[in-house]
Amino acid sequence: MQPISAVLITRNEADNLPATLEALQWCAEILIVDSGSTDATCDIAAAFGARVLHRPFQGFGPQKQFAVLQASNDWVLCLDADEVVTPALGQEIRQLTLQGDINGYLLPRQLVFLNKPFKYGRESREFHLRLFNRRFGNFNDAQVHEKAEVQGRIAKLSGGLLHYSYPDTEVYFRKFNEYTTRAAEGLAQRGKSRHPVLNLLTLPFNFLYRLIVHGNILNGYPGWIWSLYSAFYPVVKYAKVWEMRRKVDRA
Repeated sequence: MQPISAVLITRNEADNLPATLEALQWCAEILIVDSGSTDATCDIAAAFGARVLHRPFQGFGPQKQFAVLQASNDWVLCLDADEVVTPALGQEIRQLTLQGDINGYLLPRQLVFLNKPFKYGRESREFHLRLFNRRFGNFNDAQVHEKAEVQGRIAKLSGGLLHYSYPDTEVYFRKFNEYTTRAAEGLAQRGKSRHPVLNLLTLPFNFLYRLIVHGNILNGYPGWIWSLYSAFYPVVKYAKVWEMRRKVDRA
């Protein structure tokens, strides 16, 4: 097997990092690019043998691009600090030769919300390109919801990631505020907007769509909460675009 560098970006991830790094001890290298953590993130990373670099945050896409380029190996496993490689996935990756015409692998990810693993819902059925040869690609420039883009053949693995995204509502809305602001800034820069009335009318539709069509109703009460919170995301995002445009018009 080719040596693999596990690559992460962090900022105040002391609560999540131990479980994530514990599951990556088989990697040839763990590289962390930190953007000003004020908690024990960097100390925890060092305790697990990670190489820690420091760089001001410039958006999720650019930050991950930089991190990938700093890795010592061409094959990189790119994770968020709240994602944990399951034993099955770790074993599956270690059995790969990482040679031939496959330049990247899609990994299935299961959402864990309010400490409940979601067996149903779109977020637990998605595959994400997280293991790839950086000679053939990297992350795009998106400020939020960044994606890796790799040329060549892409395959799927069956072992998965556990995504411990939001342990409670406080954490959810702290991230929610940051993500909606960055997404709104990107939309405003591209001249995108949505009429306020239409924006508000999408709320009940988005809620029911996530609850029923995505199947989150089968995830119990956390599934209802996830559907409700997720339905608010686009509404708040476009409301912030509207605010930004009004500030520009008044200037």
